[in-house]
Amino acid sequence: MTMTYPRLNRDGAEPLWMQMMRALRTQIESGELGPDQPLPSEADLSDMFGVSRTVVREALRELVQQKLIYKVKGRGAFVSPRKTEVRFIGSMSGSADDLRESGRRVTTQTIGQSLGEADEREAALLRIPQGEQVVRLRRLRRVDGRPWLLVDTALPARLVPGLERAVLENQSLYDVLRRRYGIEPAAADRWIEAVFPDPEDAELLEVSASTPLLGIESVAWTGDNTRFEAYYALHRSDQTRFYVGIR
Repeated sequence: MTMTYPRLNRDGAEPLWMQMMRALRTQIESGELGPDQPLPSEADLSDMFGVSRTVVREALRELVQQKLIYKVKGRGAFVSPRKTEVRFIGSMSGSADDLRESGRRVTTQTIGQSLGEADEREAALLRIPQGEQVVRLRRLRRVDGRPWLLVDTALPARLVPGLERAVLENQSLYDVLRRRYGIEPAAADRWIEAVFPDPEDAELLEVSASTPLLGIESVAWTGDNTRFEAYYALHRSDQTRFYVGIR
């Protein structure tokens, strides 16, 4: 497909590189240039816009900083994949529910499911004695077939008897807790940090160990202040941005 670009205003106050950047950004945001689609070469862009290579490089540099494109050495520039926007940081709906509502295909693989004794961190978050029985879950969530989130969850076993044996593949944990145990989430605290994955987590998320991820720790409770869930999740930061509305 042949791309068409607006004529640049050489007599205006706005620099040529900025006009060119805006023209390319419009095509990216409109979907005319799709995710992972290569941009024309610097030489071709120079001819298309009638500007110098210096102008082209400045426009592309700004698009890289805005995370709208990425560069691959020896191959050129490509449109960045669109990030999934979810609002669950400020809600109790759960990230899978948010994603499904937006029409995305969400699958969840159960990697680990066991009964054990609460360690110091789990006991502190859940406000239970250290050593009390907890159900531990490790799950990998994919969105449209790509790894998106790896989450380790602990729940007091006395609240969820038999959960360590339940079939949870491709199911919403919160749906299971509501239907099977009558647990209705009321509120949660969440903390976000930038982290690097260990080799095992990096392999599951299909990233390198030097890829920065978003680490999210959460504890949730019911209307009577019973803490029923503590988790730590690793999100691929190249695929996710979180929305928090302040009212």
